Amino acid sequence: MNAVPSLSEFAAAQQSLAGVISHTPTELSRGLSEILGSPVLLKMENLQRTGSFKIRGASYRLAQLTPEERSRGVVAASAGNHAQGVALAAQSLGIPATIFMPLGVPVPKLLATRGYGAEVVLEGETVSTSLRLAAEFSERTGAVLIPPFNHRDVIIGQGTLGLEIIQDVPDVDTVIMGIGGGGLIAGVAAAIKQSAAEAGRTVRVIGVQSEKAAAVPPSLAAGHPVEITTQPTIADGILVARPGDVPFAIIKDLVDEVVTVSEDDIARAILVLLEHAKIVVEPAGAVGVAAILAGKVKDAGKTVPVLSGGNIDPMLLQRVVSHGLAASGRYATVSIPLPDRPGQLARVSEVLAQVGANVMEVLHTRHGHGLQISQMILRLSIETRGPEHTQLALDSLRAAGFEPDVVPE
Repeated sequence: MNAVPSLSEFAAAQQSLAGVISHTPTELSRGLSEILGSPVLLKMENLQRTGSFKIRGASYRLAQLTPEERSRGVVAASAGNHAQGVALAAQSLGIPATIFMPLGVPVPKLLATRGYGAEVVLEGETVSTSLRLAAEFSERTGAVLIPPFNHRDVIIGQGTLGLEIIQDVPDVDTVIMGIGGGGLIAGVAAAIKQSAAEAGRTVRVIGVQSEKAAAVPPSLAAGHPVEITTQPTIADGILVARPGDVPFAIIKDLVDEVVTVSEDDIARAILVLLEHAKIVVEPAGAVGVAAILAGKVKDAGKTVPVLSGGNIDPMLLQRVVSHGLAASGRYATVSIPLPDRPGQLARVSEVLAQVGANVMEVLHTRHGHGLQISQMILRLSIETRGPEHTQLALDSLRAAGFEPDVVPE
């Protein structure tokens, strides 16, 4: 069987999924277009059913099961989007589903997966443990294991997103999206490249990984998937130590470039999408925009970043917004040593008020920090309009005789 699915297979999958998935919108972002210097249209897969693209691959894979396989049920392991995709797809087809999730899974994702009718087993500290338990469950019960990315049917299902991009933006020049295990970008690249070739055009496909979990660049250098040691990242949806064998065979031939972005880049992208596009996107879904903001995409022409998911925990969103403000130079924590006498806090507040800096949080302590008995430390979190305004606030404090130090985030 040919490793790269054909255009007719993607078209058949799109027809099969009609009524199951949503054809998500693609809308122009004027702000990002100004930054990139060419039109940027956002493919808003965060508005997909279950909040991510995963429903595409899961639904198509389950639709290919034989009646006998369906009777045995399905099993999957995930900390979020894949779990919800499999659960809803199984519910739609009347297939019993068991989902293994790690103990620390965000509550909204747990409740959503259960809400789609799946039996959820919470066990283990990591997704790796959940994957092992799911495989053991499959061997023990005969339930069909549904992988998140390393299967041809899953890749075909994900590739229907590429067909939608071509249908909505036929003159697209560049498509950007995150890479975890590789199922999404493999499917989208195959569908888009073949569609463009039929029209006598070429489309550039760029993958984006968190610099904390970038397994694809060394895999491309080696010519085969390699496993790396990952570090924690807010983009947990693409936190994968090794790309899948099946998608990698497509990625190495069809993906034009893979770039990495920092945690600050991702946080800034989420904030920009929230403020300017009024869109809530999870960290893994924002990495394409992060690459644009970080200047990692050049000479792109008409560009479509894929916002692959919107399932972000509200508590994480709160932290990410604060981090994004800091990364944009609009939020800073300042430590100021002061003499321990009345009126010092009022003097500092007056200086900041005069320059229009907004005090968000105050910590006033006489303990620790190697302080003398006559000293104290004032720690302030301030909101400003940007780096220049922050610098004005610091300069004004120094002119008033204070010695502020910016505390690293």
